[in-house]
Amino acid sequence: MSALKDRLIARIARTGPLSVADYMAECLLHPEHGYYATRDPLGAAGDFITAPEISQMFGELIGLWLAQVWMDQGAPARILLAELGPGRGTLMADALRATRAVPGFHDALELHLVEASPVLRAAQAAALADHAPAFHDSVADLPEGPVLLIANEFFDALPIRQFQRQDQGWSERMIGAEGDRLIWGLSPPAPVAALADRPEVTEGQIVETCAPAEAIAGEIGRRVAANGGAALIIDYGDWHSVGDTFQALRGHAPIDPLEAPGTADLTAHVAFGPLARAAAPAQASALTPQGVFLERLGITQRAQTLARVLSGDALEAHVAAHRRLTHPQEMGHLFRALALSPPGGPLPPGLDPGPT
Repeated sequence: MSALKDRLIARIARTGPLSVADYMAECLLHPEHGYYATRDPLGAAGDFITAPEISQMFGELIGLWLAQVWMDQGAPARILLAELGPGRGTLMADALRATRAVPGFHDALELHLVEASPVLRAAQAAALADHAPAFHDSVADLPEGPVLLIANEFFDALPIRQFQRQDQGWSERMIGAEGDRLIWGLSPPAPVAALADRPEVTEGQIVETCAPAEAIAGEIGRRVAANGGAALIIDYGDWHSVGDTFQALRGHAPIDPLEAPGTADLTAHVAFGPLARAAAPAQASALTPQGVFLERLGITQRAQTLARVLSGDALEAHVAAHRRLTHPQEMGHLFRALALSPPGGPLPPGLDPGPT
């Protein structure tokens, strides 16, 4: 049994069952045994791969999106360029390389990275050494000012709570212990204020909430509305949460989330609607499939340009990467993009107006 599993079982014995949020926080962020504190989880040798690691095209197009937003808002002389959960720094490195020729853009930028993992901070510092990134523990620690913010596969790792609809209210899914095993259970049913607007959910269905995500979206929205700039959130999920989406990945394969705490990546689908509402008064775009968004930004033209100098296995890998990022049966539909921008300002490129 792992050291973290021992700790969790001992904690449950002392204080009772854990919410999914408590469990995720311990498994991912425990300073000694947490998943993100102890490893680089990305790439073929890790447990999952993100869009920037699949192809340079992803980061390049995001970079050009950022530069276009900056120009559309009058090219301010100072702007914070921020990324939440920047992985190895690959997306940001590609974005900065693609925008080197945009007049004045790099001179205006201050690079800020929000990262909890010491292992990944080291990788980011190396990848972005020429741009002197400042590191922060949370969005609230960022300086004030106009901000261009990217959050790619960030919100899916924030701790969620799960509630199951009952005849007399909502029962929270909890994690208890039986001997040396972690097991699922339910709390007694009770009203849940955050779910009062979900009458369509039927008995037995599960809904997930993520208060930390809404708090972060609120802080981003406040900054964008007050100071200018924009935020781009890309993740897998939908407008509403329905169903159990809590999952664990290890070695690129799903495992039981309770099987090996601290040794697997834990995530859940993002409910974008609550993020958009929390971000008011910033205006939220419509939720757009990643494939559609990237096509609107010109990924096929960029792919064709890169393909001209490739052949053999390299060309096949390039074509496969384009498909993986954009095809509806790959990442193209499951992953969605949502932008936040100042109220009444220009809509960021590649996206449609959101609900009013």
